[in-house]
Amino acid sequence: MISILLPWPPTGNHYKKPSGKIWYLTARAKAFHRDALEAVQGVGNPQFGTARLEVKITAYPPDRRKRDIDNLLKVTLDSLQRVGVYTDDAQIDDLQIVRREPRPGGCVVVEIAEVAP
Repeated sequence: MISILLPWPPTGNHYKKPSGKIWYLTARAKAFHRDALEAVQGVGNPQFGTARLEVKITAYPPDRRKRDIDNLLKVTLDSLQRVGVYTDDAQIDDLQIVRREPRPGGCVVVEIAEVAP
């Protein structure tokens, strides 16, 4: 199992924006991907390839505002795929998310392990 500490991800509304018929990543999304890459490299650049995975996300929001916890999933999982931790987030067979007490700035801790055959 590996554990990756990521900053608080942008919401879906701040992840992609349209320009005509084309959608592009926002500056916040690109910054989050850069942060994710640095975090992944900091734990040895794990690569699970196409293995079946279980993922647990522990979310520490930046404040006590009301938030839908499921909004963290898409951006976080897509970012880890984008930086090469796994080939496709469709590999995830077991996904858990837990919200904890707020922390200044917010963060998410992502634990990833291969599913036992």
